[in-house]
Amino acid sequence: MDPKRSSRGGARILPAQGTALKPIRPPGLGGPALPVRQPSFGDALDALNRDLQQLRVDFERFFNGSLHSPPDELRGRVQTQLRQLRGVNLTTAVDSFRLGDLEARFNSYNELFNRRLRDLEEGRHQAARHAPPAVERRYDPFEGILFGERVNPEAAAALYQGLAAAPGDSPRFDLDSFQTYLARQVAAIRDKTGCSEVQFRLASEDGKVKLKARPVATREGT
Repeated sequence: MDPKRSSRGGARILPAQGTALKPIRPPGLGGPALPVRQPSFGDALDALNRDLQQLRVDFERFFNGSLHSPPDELRGRVQTQLRQLRGVNLTTAVDSFRLGDLEARFNSYNELFNRRLRDLEEGRHQAARHAPPAVERRYDPFEGILFGERVNPEAAAALYQGLAAAPGDSPRFDLDSFQTYLARQVAAIRDKTGCSEVQFRLASEDGKVKLKARPVATREGT
């Protein structure tokens, strides 16, 4: 009997040599029948646990200064997860225990975070309340500073800082010595010119900053 013919006399077509046979699929199935695993309640608890641990880490980073703002978005996501999981009918005591434990941990963390945030904010407000008022800049060494009979320490410090900040060599004397020098110069100029005040200012000449002095007011009756 010819193996290529059926018992009924008709031709039985065999695939050509080397041709792969296509798998026969049940009717109505258009793709691979692979089961899709749905996330379980335990998976949701695992994800919540990871987010809760990350929330604790992010808050510590915020309080340490390495995170610029508190992780409020992550905290809101954890709260939403807890609210959704509380609405699920639990089938096992283990899941119920895990959910209760995670919720208790979140409440504990949240209370601690809120307390530390309040302390931080109140500390800032307290520091702002007790901070000394900003000192208005009263002396400009390049515009000129007036000195009378007594040398004002703040005015002397402004001149000294201007000299110290100028490019080139730093002053070879300290502030006290500079203040003594100013007092002597003021006294000498006042005696010589009869003025009541002397103006000192810093001026740039040949790439160097120099200290200039001139009388600006005369005494009454002279």
